[in-house]
Amino acid sequence: MHIHGVSYTPLNIFKFLSANIIVSLLVMFSFLTSMSQNPENFLIGFLWSFSITFTQWTGLQLIHTYIDRKISWIETPVKKTIIQISAFLLYSMSAFILIQFVNYYIWIGTLPAESWYPIIRSVPYTLLISLVITLIFTSIGFFVAWKQSFVQGEKLKLEMMAYKYESLRNQINPHFLFNSLNVLSDLVFEDPALAVKFIQQLSDLFRYVLDSRDKELVPLKEEMEFIRSFTFLLKTRFENKLIIENEVQESADDYIVPMTLQLLVENAVKHNEISESYPLWISIRKNHDYLEVENRVQPKKAGEDSKQIGLKNIIQQFAFFSERPIEILTSEKSFLVRVPILNSFEK
Repeated sequence: MHIHGVSYTPLNIFKFLSANIIVSLLVMFSFLTSMSQNPENFLIGFLWSFSITFTQWTGLQLIHTYIDRKISWIETPVKKTIIQISAFLLYSMSAFILIQFVNYYIWIGTLPAESWYPIIRSVPYTLLISLVITLIFTSIGFFVAWKQSFVQGEKLKLEMMAYKYESLRNQINPHFLFNSLNVLSDLVFEDPALAVKFIQQLSDLFRYVLDSRDKELVPLKEEMEFIRSFTFLLKTRFENKLIIENEVQESADDYIVPMTLQLLVENAVKHNEISESYPLWISIRKNHDYLEVENRVQPKKAGEDSKQIGLKNIIQQFAFFSERPIEILTSEKSFLVRVPILNSFEK
């Protein structure tokens, strides 16, 4: 049994029933004092008050759970408050009147037509009690939601810091520097003009890394300029063994987590064979409100296994800004990652 996200074990059920019994006794001694004069009347009075307490408590808690799942406190607090208070009061009054009719008939033998007047007279007390319970549920619900949102926000900030560190570390790791400098040393003698362009692109790449390290999001236009520099370095290194198709036409309102595309392209290069016999094909394209990075699957015969840490980091960071998930589609021939393009209002 689950109520408000709590799994009701035998111990929890015992606590729930005990709380209802205590409240029932308080209600009986407050409003049904005449029924505590002898054991028989005491039992009737207790069962009467327990039926009211149990239906009120359980019903309101179930309503609270349902509304809590459907409407967010953080996104629409006013709407949720109005709906919750209205639903609580409507249920509380309806359940109270109905259970009173049943109690009058079972314990006294009074028909609904005859018990209507005393029931209506006690409605104001029920309304007051229901209002107090409603305010308690509303206050607790808002506080719990705010606390969960705060904790989640802090967790995502820490994850984003870890992602930025990982991206920066990957971008300037010794392997990357070593390969780039090797290519540059060859170009200096073979093609000085291309060596100058290579240095310019390398400079632009590191400038972007430094400029974006403190940013949560960057315009897609800046990311695409960065990825063009990055792919230029890769294609200079691998020549015709690496084919990268870039078909992205960015808009002014498009944003993205910095270095996302670099990580996806780097993963493709890292985990697939690149040779004259097996040139690696990578496609970067825009598909409606998603960016797609697809590469041909041709695993290296020997090498480290992919732990997909980079992909996990990207998924966590985008979850901070959008409810649209990152999609990963795999087959024997291709590996496709679809990344949502963030708009300016999500920034």
